[in-house]
Amino acid sequence: MDFHCHLDLYPSAREVYREAARRNKFTWLVTTSPKAFAATSRTLAPLPSVLITPGLHPEIAHERAAELDLLLEQIAGVKAVGEVGLDGSPRFKAHYEVQRKIFGAVIARCAELGGRTLSVHSRRAVRDVLAEFERHPNFGTAVMHWFSGSTSELKDAAAHGCWFSIGPAMFESANGRALAAAMPQDRVVPESDGPFAKVGGKSILPWNTSQTAEGLASLWATSSDEAAEMLARNGQALLYLMGQR
Repeated sequence: MDFHCHLDLYPSAREVYREAARRNKFTWLVTTSPKAFAATSRTLAPLPSVLITPGLHPEIAHERAAELDLLLEQIAGVKAVGEVGLDGSPRFKAHYEVQRKIFGAVIARCAELGGRTLSVHSRRAVRDVLAEFERHPNFGTAVMHWFSGSTSELKDAAAHGCWFSIGPAMFESANGRALAAAMPQDRVVPESDGPFAKVGGKSILPWNTSQTAEGLASLWATSSDEAAEMLARNGQALLYLMGQR
């Protein structure tokens, strides 16, 4: 399973899409903008094991702010949303208020519609992300993608009921390993974040869950097989919450 992947942005995207559908029980294809969601949904034939969702990536929020109304319309017709969130890193800080306006509108819309499952980007913005959840407690379920906050922010996110999607690239740093070790083990699911996330200079593929299990095994003091089984159970539980199974 892969709970966060930009399948549409791989070179030879159709081939990777078909292979992911063949190998994975489930792949969550997150898009970066409402228009990208519309185009991807037209271009890639629907497959039962691949979920394509609308989003508006915070890194391009200032460029695509005019698409917010389209996104809010699209949310009404789906069970999940992603990629959305906030990015407070220096490169995008100048556009942070635009990000906040968009993310706040998305969370409010999800609450208005009875809740959605969201794949959430929170780089250097965890406190503000959680504040939006608090403002709209019926927004649904958040899956924190490649969480990189502090240990105390991790505890707060877990207390808010958040899930966490992690992939092989997270184990490349000491901070990533420490956070993965501290996550609630029954709320961790695998992701690739391909083609952006890389290991050894190569993009991670959607069917590389075994690498995530191997990385978690040593952190969780268990075997790779047991870690893989836990990820599979967690994935099934999250799919149930999403209404996918």
